[in-house]
Amino acid sequence: MSNISNRKKDHVELTVTDQTQYGISTGFERYYFQHNALPEVNFDEISTEAKLLDRTFSFPLMISSMTGGYADAGPVNAIIAEFCEDHNLPFGVGSQRAMLVDESQIQSFKIAREKAPNAFIAANIGGAQLIGGLKKDDLRLINDAIKADAVIVHLNPLQEMMQPEGDRNFKGVLEGIEQLVTDAELPVIAKETGAGISAYIAKRLLNAGVEAIDVAGAGGTSWAKVENQREDNHSANFEFDDWGIPTVECLNQISKLQWERSFELIASGGIRSASDIGKAICLGATFTATAQPIIKAIKEGGREQLESYHSQLVHSFKTLLLLLGCSSVKELHRSLLIEK
Repeated sequence: MSNISNRKKDHVELTVTDQTQYGISTGFERYYFQHNALPEVNFDEISTEAKLLDRTFSFPLMISSMTGGYADAGPVNAIIAEFCEDHNLPFGVGSQRAMLVDESQIQSFKIAREKAPNAFIAANIGGAQLIGGLKKDDLRLINDAIKADAVIVHLNPLQEMMQPEGDRNFKGVLEGIEQLVTDAELPVIAKETGAGISAYIAKRLLNAGVEAIDVAGAGGTSWAKVENQREDNHSANFEFDDWGIPTVECLNQISKLQWERSFELIASGGIRSASDIGKAICLGATFTATAQPIIKAIKEGGREQLESYHSQLVHSFKTLLLLLGCSSVKELHRSLLIEK
């Protein structure tokens, strides 16, 4: 197994532990909902459908990027892909850098499309890999492997700095994103990996041509902690374990840009409940995304546990909508929140 493959395996194993979660909160606890004692809504008629990048999904939750690039990732991706196919949910695979380095890892990604011929699946490449421009053959390979519907660029300078073998040069990433937007012929989504995106950075990314911003704010899994927990990291630096912009702060900053231009705003980073999803959308998110609870459910009980998690999440979200007097996701708005 290659060094990258070993690292990917470690990442998935560590993200489901409490020791790798942020010590600071997402900020969602700062708000509570405006209860509607007279909802005038029929629970059975509530719609949880939501749109992302001109496609309608059954629920406003994307299974976010984490898996791929090592042998055991194939079965996990297969479960997620089949689940997304059956429930009409979008799915972003993990970083495909490993398959560009080691062709034996391609199948751990290809299986996603094999199991989900109709699902929305996004490719994934790191910002640092775009410096100087991503080779067109490499771009074609990562897209063709999963017949991608979009391309995610993940921005992870904090994580890379915590890796002994991580990238240290991030000069030229923005120019690389601009080139990718031109070359990809697919929507480009820019996302952090847990340390958040500010309004200033979001504006630069939108100016570069990306169509969606996934804030991936602080408050969920800390990738600094993940890297510091790895057994082969003998130079761990714990000073930055809780570094980042909380998810709610990212949403509050970036949502203001929606007055200037049209773009998709995805809330991730500590999305763990129906309440988190509802608050995020009220704060301006178009959609939400999560990874850790999905991986945890699969590791604990496979597809059956994942189905149970999803069923409970959807039921709780529909209950939340009813208690707010909403019959659909599009009726959620900021006036339904009260700041403590």
